[in-house]
Formats: sequence, C-alpha cells, structure tokens
Amino acid sequence: MLTSLKRLLASIVDYAGLFPPAQLSLPEAMHSYDRAHSSPHSWMLDRFVLPATRLPEFVKLLPILTEEMCEEIPSSQPWSLSVILSKNWLAELEQIHRITKAELHCKDSIRISALEVAPLSPVEIQQGYLDLPAEVDTFFEIPFDADLEPHLNILQQIGAGAKLRTGGITGDAFPDSTQLGQRILSFANARIPFKATAGLHHPLRGHSFTHALDKTSTTRVSTTMHGFLNVAIASAFAYHHAITPNEAAAILEEPSIDPFQFSEAEVRWHHHSLSLREIEHSRSQFFRSFGSCSFQEPINDLYDLRFL
Repeated sequence: MLTSLKRLLASIVDYAGLFPPAQLSLPEAMHSYDRAHSSPHSWMLDRFVLPATRLPEFVKLLPILTEEMCEEIPSSQPWSLSVILSKNWLAELEQIHRITKAELHCKDSIRISALEVAPLSPVEIQQGYLDLPAEVDTFFEIPFDADLEPHLNILQQIGAGAKLRTGGITGDAFPDSTQLGQRILSFANARIPFKATAGLHHPLRGHSFTHALDKTSTTRVSTTMHGFLNVAIASAFAYHHAITPNEAAAILEEPSIDPFQFSEAEVRWHHHSLSLREIEHSRSQFFRSFGSCSFQEPINDLYDLRFL
C-alpha cells in the first residue's frame, strides 16, 4: 500500500460490531475484534466500541473468551475500549471507575482510551466535565439540528472532541454532503477533533445501502452512504487548507477514486495536495476515527480498489 494512503487510514476504524446493522452478540463481537487484531490489516483497527451499560458483562466475558490475554500473556496489549455514555453519563462514569478498580484479574487487559457521550446541552456538559478522566479522549455527540456555536465554545473550553453521526438505520439519518462538509469545516476552524459514527462502511460515496427499519420489520430503506476515504480526505484538506464549503462538499460527493491521486509522498485532489506530515497531523489532531459495525467490509472494498 502507498505510504500516503496507509497514513491516511492508520487506526481509523473503531469496531462497533454490537450495533446495527451487524448487531452481534457481545461474545461474537469480541471474537471478531480479536480476529481483526490478529489479521494483516490490524494497522487500520483502533478501539472496541462498548456501551457503558455492558461493561460489567464485558469484564466477566474477557477472561473466558481471551484467557491467554488476561492470564497466559499478562504483558500483551490491553483491549482498547471506547465506552459510550448515555445522558446518565455521570453515574456511568462512577460505575466505570468502580468496575475497573474492582476487577483486578483483568486490570492489565482493559484500557478505556475514549468516551463517547450522548447528545447533551452545553450547560449539561459544563456542569459535569470536571468528572471526566483527563487521560481519556472524550467525544460529545452534536446533532445536526443543534445550535453549533455554544457546543463549539464549551468543547474548546474543556479540550474535548465532537462526535458526528454520518448515518443510521433510516434514510433521513444521513446528512447530505453540504451539511457534512459545513460541519467538518466548522470543527476545523475551531480546531476541535472529531470522530464519526454510522454509515461509513465503504471507502467512497455512492454505495446503495439497505437496512431493516427494526428487527421485526421486512420493510427496507435505501439511500446513499458517505465514504470514509471522502471524509478523511475532506477533513485533512479542511484542517490544513482554506478550502471552500463547495470544495468540501465536492470532495465528499466524489463517487470514484479517479480524482484522487495517491503517491508515496502526498495525496492530491485537483490542484490541492496533502503532504505526509499534513496527513499524519490531521489524523492525530482532527479526524480521529470512525465507528463501523464491520471491519471486513472496509477491507474488502479496499481490495476491490486494488489498494490492498
């Protein structure tokens, strides 16, 4: 793989196999994540996404399903978790602290490296942010219909990141390219890091997406998904260059790999270019990752594009 592309995609996938459309059981999702970590493409994988309410179950399953990680190889790399907090986030933070302190048999096998918080008002964030662990990345979800400026102000104040929902199980859950591009530019201008979630299974925009509206329904919906390559490239240009809202939307709209040129030294789109340093800096400081219920789908599509 070309160096520019590998640096653009390094540690980009937070594995969310518990969530739709995969919606695996916790043991299945843990096995899938473990297999992905042992695969040749593990360099693309980052955290395991887990709701805070399921942390007790996870802790009990861990020594059973991955005994070698907890006991046989105590020095092995711990499971990196991104824990999702509900609106009851302060109580859940206390529970997380109690569990991680009490379960000494797995204390070296779990590392909570990120928190993802359900949509809250800026006032609610202000009231509780001091309880957040300083060493953990925290991303507060900001809905597209929320008043953005007050959220940006509080996130700048507390040094936290944003969470951006790029899809869901209904067509109206997908923002259009103009909305998404404007939101990315706003984060870039405010120098607020973000992660994306939902709807980014494929590298490029344009794949047809169908999904049952709920577990019991046979009705299916179809829409167009955003591409994780589009989002990563648009984010890097937004962070380092003065691209316009129209240019950001155009990058997000590209359905083909042809307008993007990758080399050992840079990524190009028309007259714009990104150096390796700019790519690395954007990924480490700005667009951090995206949650996907499948790790294999992104890999398969990259093979189809002959990048792997």
